[in-house]
Amino acid sequence: MKKNTLQFIVLSITIIGLIYVSVQTKPQFVSTQDNEMAFYSTKDMLLDYNLCREYNDSREENVKAYSPKLGKSLIAFKEALGFKESRGNYFIVNEFGYLGKYQFGLTTLQALGITDPTVFLKTPKLQEEAFYAFTARNKWILRHDIKRFAGKTINGVKVTESGILAAAHLGGAGSVKKWLRSYGAQGFSDAFGSSIKHYMKRFSGFDTSKIEANRKAQVKLKA
Repeated sequence: MKKNTLQFIVLSITIIGLIYVSVQTKPQFVSTQDNEMAFYSTKDMLLDYNLCREYNDSREENVKAYSPKLGKSLIAFKEALGFKESRGNYFIVNEFGYLGKYQFGLTTLQALGITDPTVFLKTPKLQEEAFYAFTARNKWILRHDIKRFAGKTINGVKVTESGILAAAHLGGAGSVKKWLRSYGAQGFSDAFGSSIKHYMKRFSGFDTSKIEANRKAQVKLKA
């Protein structure tokens, strides 16, 4: 009887031991994500945001370049003229000595109150001010011609205020007056072959109404 009892006790202990070992060595299926998330906090983070649909794919070939549409605004007029004159280069001097983005001559700069061409060439903001001042002067000189000819067609070109102002930038207000009043018979071309007619057509239809005609317009910034 004692022998059977002892065998039973030994067997019981053995079974309990096997169960314990089985439990301890059983694989624990806890995901890596769960372990990481245990230490993750969104405190103080900005979670309200939007992602532009075009940029969801990070591959470079799928990212579309953004180009603003300026239409026929005054800025579009100014930038288009600057690109035609110098490809938008503020720091260029051409072979005839014309300076900057809008290719100003020294005489014109002096009339606008700019006496130091070196500083002018190094100062983009000064060049932008010079563009507006010069265009305001031309608009005053040509104010009657703008009123008289805008909307008419001369030599196949529809005359507009912006076309007149661009042509004046090219050849001066006096040349534009001659072209308009002779109905295209008296033309002008610069040293590179650009003509009043070409500028009149190329820069037609921009909104230059915000430029106020001013006979004595000068640059406000100091050169």
